[in-house]
Amino acid sequence: MENRTLFIFSGLVLALLLAGCIKPGSELQPLNISGIFSLSSLIQLQNQPNHTASTQLPHFASCSALKDAFSSSRSQTNYYGVMYDVVKTAPMAMMAGASAPNEANPAYSTTNVQVAGVDEADLVKTDGKYIYSLSNNRIHIVDAYPAENAEEVSSISPRNGYLSEFFVNGDTLAVFGSDYSRQIERPNEGLENIMCLDCQNYYSYTMTTVQLWNISDRAHPKLAKTVEVEGSYLSARMINSTAYFVTQDYSEPIPLYREYTGESESNFSEISKCADIAYMEPLHADSYIIVGAVSLDDYKAPVSKEITVGSGEDIYSSAESLYVAEVDYNYRYTPVISEINSLSGNYEESEKTIVHKFSLSGSDISYAGSMEAPGHILNQFSMDEFNGTFRIATTIGQVSPYGDSTSSNNVYIFDISQTESDGAYPMAGKLENLAPGEKIYSARFMGNRAYLVTFKKVDPLFVIDLSDSRNPQVLGKLKIPGCSDYLHPIDENHIIGIGKDTVEAEEGNFAWYQGIKMAVFDVSNVSKPKEMYKTVIGDRGTDSYALQDHRAFLYDRNKDLLVIPVLLAEIDQSQYEGDMPANTYGDYVFQGAYVYNLTLDGGFQLKGRITHMNESDFNKYGYYYYDNGDSVKRSLYIGNTLYTISDNKIMANSLDNLELVKEVELD
Repeated sequence: MENRTLFIFSGLVLALLLAGCIKPGSELQPLNISGIFSLSSLIQLQNQPNHTASTQLPHFASCSALKDAFSSSRSQTNYYGVMYDVVKTAPMAMMAGASAPNEANPAYSTTNVQVAGVDEADLVKTDGKYIYSLSNNRIHIVDAYPAENAEEVSSISPRNGYLSEFFVNGDTLAVFGSDYSRQIERPNEGLENIMCLDCQNYYSYTMTTVQLWNISDRAHPKLAKTVEVEGSYLSARMINSTAYFVTQDYSEPIPLYREYTGESESNFSEISKCADIAYMEPLHADSYIIVGAVSLDDYKAPVSKEITVGSGEDIYSSAESLYVAEVDYNYRYTPVISEINSLSGNYEESEKTIVHKFSLSGSDISYAGSMEAPGHILNQFSMDEFNGTFRIATTIGQVSPYGDSTSSNNVYIFDISQTESDGAYPMAGKLENLAPGEKIYSARFMGNRAYLVTFKKVDPLFVIDLSDSRNPQVLGKLKIPGCSDYLHPIDENHIIGIGKDTVEAEEGNFAWYQGIKMAVFDVSNVSKPKEMYKTVIGDRGTDSYALQDHRAFLYDRNKDLLVIPVLLAEIDQSQYEGDMPANTYGDYVFQGAYVYNLTLDGGFQLKGRITHMNESDFNKYGYYYYDNGDSVKRSLYIGNTLYTISDNKIMANSLDNLELVKEVELD
């Protein structure tokens, strides 16, 4: 789904609304929009040699140059519409998603992540003994195992603002959050504040907070370290005991920053001097990107940080590199005055995804290089690093449900073992013009293969060979009804797809969503992939957090266990005479976890359902059901116990028969 707004200025301001591609049967959602233009002839920048993998980004020559960059960016009129796509592939080692058992604790599931060894912050974590759950702006610490004795032992609340997600590393809890509209006494000395003169009473509209809590005593957590940086929190990854986080700030003054240990607050200062601020090409001087690294072992170690002028709202991380991606639509409008003085013009669109690579080594962060690929990415699974290459899947153009579509889908491979003279990574190979008229709905890179699902009316699953990075090839494809929003590997020859079942629409060249569809694809014969098993849950309106967030998906092959949260909608067909319209919505009748036994011999076998709600709740909410505190959002297991987590409670059920063992109300 994409909803884009294009602002064109020529003398007088003209406003044009562009309706972009939408997924049929779903709601439109707005995307962020800001300016883009060429600044090379408008500002004075410090002369720097072309950066390579071993050099740094170019920097601004002065505060005046930095100020001019922002001022010029916000006054431009011919180029508008940088649209950012938040993108939050994995070696096969990640598939089990479980810890190894030890004498103290049994095996337990971990967060479903994209890359093995690279943890992703989430709402729920476990260490095999305790469950940590973020709800109602508090992190609840529950002594969860053994389940019979489960109880909440403490909770953590922010000093200011709102909590977003967190990591657990041994006896440290790293919590990321945001604080809004705070009045801050900003430093007002010297040239560094040239963009914010006389702004002692300065309002920061968004502040990202990072808090490290010492939880060696789970019943009495202690705040050990606080980091605050001006800007919006984007995402975070944890490798070993270092957490890497990315923020973006749209304010014109240099972002404010502070860090301190314990409870005693320090004063804010600017995060950097003007001459220490770098910029990414092409230069979009409307925001700052800050990449930070914080040690979860040493609370006194200073936070490493890299600040650049640039944009990007999605990251991909391998064990050694962090990639910041920006989708640049680069809309151009050329006004034309006709003989009768009416204004018309020509519209051009040239979209590309710009990816910047940062090398990671403990707390050290260094810029390594960049690359550009035509088109826009879907999400974090559109990107992957493997054997000295970076692979990216994009869609060029848009899909129209009622007319001709100009879209095509592509895979590009870059050689990241070396950079060219301008610091860019060379493109090694490409595969273009897949499924014209459709768009990518899901992607998964697995070693020397890529799997893409495109969709408009049916769901083609493409199997792509990447073993020769210079010459990627389509090995086979499968067309079936429905679409997959997320692909998850079982092994090298079998993949789970979860998305929506569909029915072709008579009203246009698209399809209506129906219930949730899960399928197992057999790709052992790469030229002829096939759908081994499928199951459909509910009718139109049925939804799952797992369709939008892979962290809500629990699968463990060793246990043949698959669990997803489901909001179930069902249609009472007795209310309809004759054929029922394909766009008919069902009524909500259930929300909770669907628990499956999944094997390659038997397919999907529903073991049962677990809910935190009362049936009467759905009579109250009816058609306009909204999320409430009893909606199951995550699930995990410890030993032979399945835990389902909502904002209000944690329920422990036996994995043998799903009988309730214990229910813990969260304070």
